[in-house]
Amino acid sequence: MKIEIIEDDRLLGQALEIFLKKEGYETALARSCREARERLEPSVCLLLVDITLPDGDGIRLYRELTKSRPIPGIFLTARDEEGDMLAAFDAGADDYVVKPFPMQVLSRRIRAVLRRSEARQGQVLVCRELTLWPERKEASLAGQPLPLTPREYRLLELFMRNQGRVLGKESILEQVWDVDGRFVGEGTVSVTVNRLRKKIDTRPGQESYIQNVFGLGYRFGE
Repeated sequence: MKIEIIEDDRLLGQALEIFLKKEGYETALARSCREARERLEPSVCLLLVDITLPDGDGIRLYRELTKSRPIPGIFLTARDEEGDMLAAFDAGADDYVVKPFPMQVLSRRIRAVLRRSEARQGQVLVCRELTLWPERKEASLAGQPLPLTPREYRLLELFMRNQGRVLGKESILEQVWDVDGRFVGEGTVSVTVNRLRKKIDTRPGQESYIQNVFGLGYRFGE
């Protein structure tokens, strides 16, 4: 995924490039409206736009750059003013960040905007930092590809399609293993759930995606 940074502050622009590359994104950096027009590529999936640029207004620039195709946008500004915020959202912006900001906060907002954009473009299942594409049989966690076995993928898809509901082990056996439990024991479900947990519950202190419901089964996503 490629993000174009439109920011005239040289140090901030470089810091954003370094940070986003570490997060796994490709980047392009423009320091003016003119450079942004020249460097915009079809592969760009998100615009980070400074509202105040040396040769123009970032809000007008965003409108111009997104005329031919919609591109999610997050505006960056040093002014926390209601008028600026309203103008940014009226231009179609997805979010608005006031400088100075923690890089990790920006990263979370980027992921949230990209998930919403992907959901608008097709069938996508989303829960917190998990995103799953049923048609492609792919999943990601915090923007990074999530390596799953075919059985783990089917289990995760079942959970994400039933967020907030309690699923019993027998039901999971029927839908993920295509059996009624005569040949595969419920312990197999527990083992696979635990393997999946280890792959998706990666943040220390974070509440598990999968909750045990005593005597009933599992609940996902609450």
